[in-house]
Amino acid sequence: MSCSDTNPHIMDKDRAATIALAALIWILEQPDRANRLLDLTGLSPAGLRAGAGDPRLLAAVLGFLGNHEPDLVACAAAIDYDPATLIRAKDALES
Repeated sequence: MSCSDTNPHIMDKDRAATIALAALIWILEQPDRANRLLDLTGLSPAGLRAGAGDPRLLAAVLGFLGNHEPDLVACAAAIDYDPATLIRAKDALES
């Protein structure tokens, strides 16, 4: 059974944050992806560590994936969610 949401329109911020943290871990596992995240977001490693619990930062992480479909699809598969769930998580964190 997949971890995908059963209701595609409702996601609370805690669940969204959990998904975003899993995505962040996936990003950081590969140095090229991690460097691209830092370069495109303007974050530093220290800023990323300090803000890892901030919904805005977590939304930015998911936005980073949403802006590059191959990574979005690969990440979603790796963390056992469908890509649309990652986008819903971003939207929940931004609201």
